Amino acid sequence: MRPRVLLTRRLFPQAEAILSGRFDVIRPRGIRMARDEIVKGARDAGGILCQLTDRIAEALLERLPRLRAVSVCAVGYDNVDVAACARRGVRVAHTPGVLTEATADHTWALLLAAARRVVEGDAVCRRGKFPGWDLGYMLGSRVAGATIGIVGMGRIGRAVARRAAGFDMEILYHTRSRPRFDRADALVAARAKRVPLAALLARSDVVTLHVPSRVSTRHLIGGGELGLMKPTAILVNTSRGGVIDQSLLAEALRRGRIGAAALDVFEDEPRVPPSLTRLANVVMTPHIASATGATRLAMATLAARNLVAILSGRPSRAALVPA
Repeated sequence: MRPRVLLTRRLFPQAEAILSGRFDVIRPRGIRMARDEIVKGARDAGGILCQLTDRIAEALLERLPRLRAVSVCAVGYDNVDVAACARRGVRVAHTPGVLTEATADHTWALLLAAARRVVEGDAVCRRGKFPGWDLGYMLGSRVAGATIGIVGMGRIGRAVARRAAGFDMEILYHTRSRPRFDRADALVAARAKRVPLAALLARSDVVTLHVPSRVSTRHLIGGGELGLMKPTAILVNTSRGGVIDQSLLAEALRRGRIGAAALDVFEDEPRVPPSLTRLANVVMTPHIASATGATRLAMATLAARNLVAILSGRPSRAALVPA
């Protein structure tokens, strides 16, 4: 009998084929599996391939005695209790690297949309309210030559910085440990300056967040941090919603304490706070920063290969999360 693995959501056919060639694959009947379906389906499974919306907690792990591997189809893995997995000898893998460029592209799409008021302008045109060209109409913010502050200088943060160099921006960054610049980052390494978070917030025209979801990063940007920012500054978030205190952000935007926000993620997804949707100086997208066809296929393929590697006794080939 072949080992069994469970998919909490359907993958691309190419990715599922990687698994079905080696395992008996348990698939959801609909779009995704509910928690009770996961428990029932994974009871005899050696591996689970899950999405970032699937909570793999200790209570679930206790009911899956044969589980050996959890593969997350995402770069973030805050939905998995990694410590509980480690105690049970369950290896956890994720999909770093393959979504870096797409996420950096989307960060810039949001940044430019907020700075140049693209969504507001689109709405004006669609409503037939374009009043004609005027020198002072719908003025936005300059991007080329401005100062960008990057909070978190991992793969995605460095990719955002490479694009900022092309816009001749002053690049500030804040990170807990010194980043590992590679050859592609030579220009960034030469011109970027590491500064404390408070200095970054005070000096930047654009602040963009690229940190993981952890206890230490929850509400990293709160009232005090927003108060340090320029009244014209733009705050961009393509990391995790909980990094920002959304209620205090909405208040700061409403009162003009900062200029604009561009958000791809929210604290209580899929709910988007009405306090943000009512504001014209907010640009929002529904957690699609990595959503290109090629990128999502690469994520699904890597997640499937990670599961195969762990269950085949080759964990060194998987993108393993530190236990």
